[in-house]
Amino acid sequence: MKRLWRLRPFIVLYKSQVLLSIVLLLGITAAQLVIPEIIRQVIDIGLARKQINFILGAAFFIFVIGLAIAGMTYAQRYLSEWLASKIGYDLRNRMYDHIQNLSFSFHDHAQTGQLISRTIEDVRSIERFAGYALADLIRMGLLLVGIVSILFLQNARLGVIALLPMLPLMSLTISFGRKIGGFFLAVDNALGELSSRLQENVTGVQVVRAFAREPYEIDRFDQANRTLFNARLTVINQWSRIMPTSHFLVTLGTLLILWFGGQMVLAGDITIGEVVAFNGYLLLLAQPAQQLTWLVNLAGEAVAGVQRTYEVLDHEPEIHSPPGAIYLPPISGKVQFVDVCFRYAGENISALENIHLEVEPNQVIALIGPTGSGKTSLVNLIPRFYDITEGAVLVDGYDVHQVDLKSLRRQIGIVLQTSLLFSTTIRENIAYGRPDATMQEIQAAAVAAQAHEFISELAHGYDTIVGERGITLSGGQRQRVAIARALLMDPRILILDDSTSSVDTHTERLIQQALENLMQGRTTFVIAHRLSTVRRADLILVMDDGRIVERGKHDQLLAIGGSYREIYDLQLRDQDSFHEELQALDLLNRPRPELSQVDRTRTIDT
Repeated sequence: MKRLWRLRPFIVLYKSQVLLSIVLLLGITAAQLVIPEIIRQVIDIGLARKQINFILGAAFFIFVIGLAIAGMTYAQRYLSEWLASKIGYDLRNRMYDHIQNLSFSFHDHAQTGQLISRTIEDVRSIERFAGYALADLIRMGLLLVGIVSILFLQNARLGVIALLPMLPLMSLTISFGRKIGGFFLAVDNALGELSSRLQENVTGVQVVRAFAREPYEIDRFDQANRTLFNARLTVINQWSRIMPTSHFLVTLGTLLILWFGGQMVLAGDITIGEVVAFNGYLLLLAQPAQQLTWLVNLAGEAVAGVQRTYEVLDHEPEIHSPPGAIYLPPISGKVQFVDVCFRYAGENISALENIHLEVEPNQVIALIGPTGSGKTSLVNLIPRFYDITEGAVLVDGYDVHQVDLKSLRRQIGIVLQTSLLFSTTIRENIAYGRPDATMQEIQAAAVAAQAHEFISELAHGYDTIVGERGITLSGGQRQRVAIARALLMDPRILILDDSTSSVDTHTERLIQQALENLMQGRTTFVIAHRLSTVRRADLILVMDDGRIVERGKHDQLLAIGGSYREIYDLQLRDQDSFHEELQALDLLNRPRPELSQVDRTRTIDT
């Protein structure tokens, strides 16, 4: 229950509603406790003395109390559910906001399905407890205190006898409550794993179909589903054991009152009305007592939900603006790496070692090298997606660790090979970084990105809704929309992966033209896969094993005959020959100028 106490910050926001709910519960409890006493007086006074008016008055009074209980119950239940929904609303927003601010290192290891499950299912379990179980637990506590007090005041001996079965019931419930949280944690973890399998499979459905792996994926999902089923079965087994016991113990309390109370009536120690009242009080406690295991069940589920949600909320973002962060003014685009070393969290091997680099504004820097050489790691340090281990990264002389993150990242544009688009309109996707952009600005960015033509041909133009991750557009179209999105931001520093190997030659040419427009007047870092990009770079960085092994321009590096020459011979030379052949074919296919009559005559004579 200590974990449930962590919800206190969300509850205190609505202190007046909580107070009103408690007042209503007190009113309901007080009204319910009055009814058995009225019934006792009806039997001992009204019936025994045959006072019809007393009986009618008591009946009317019970009717009024019933109406009051109904009205207060309605108000309390509505208020309780409203509070639960508000707590769930706030907690989901808090979870989502926190996930948005968590560092890349967290998302590198977190499962998407688990995060979805924690934000939706686990918060929902907390809502169920706050909206239903918590109010009933409080009501039961109030009833228990009130009934025990009344029973002992009226007849302590019969009160002890009546409440004897409650002791083992409480003991069983406490024991059940201690175990059930762990069982529900297993259920929630299994549900999160199932969500991860589902999310991964739906996202990769094309790969699954392409490799005909449907039976394998169905089996994987079935295994995760069976784990969830077995975890739920464990909970059901535990709950099923205690439920019949609680029913039996409540029934046993009634039997004890009838047996011992009946003997006390025969002995003249108490009246029949007092026995009936005792039984009425016990029955009043019976319903919530029988529901106690179910309420504890909900509490256990909520405890597991709180534990899983706070496992995320307790994870502090590693990357954040420092106290008193400097707001980065408009920059020129100068970037410096000063003896930078970087290691990913949990890794023993450094991804980057002793990187020293100075880039002047508007320069184009091409990064080439084998997979895992550190190209992506290097460019990810500029917008501070990760924190360096040693050294410093400077932008216009400002250490990126000392500046406001938003002011830094708003001046950096990123275009990746597999650019993500959101399931909304093309217009909103282009304006994602600048939601206040005018339609004219959006169209201008699309024109510069070579995207306006195909967008205009769509049925709804810029208001066309793309599918999830932009799946309804081709790869080249998605790339050009992403370039337009970066262009609209007008960043001073640009980071891009210009690979176009997955598109046709015409689309590649369009994308290259768009990239050239995008790179004009900006400091650009390119993870290069194309000779055209490498050739026009002001500086080429050849990376290997986290180090810059060579740097210079295309011709300079070729002349050295080192690593760059090897990469050129293995990967780029064929591109060079291919583009030369394309240029030759282009010259041959160009329309020849009209010949004059003299030229025609000379040609014929020849």
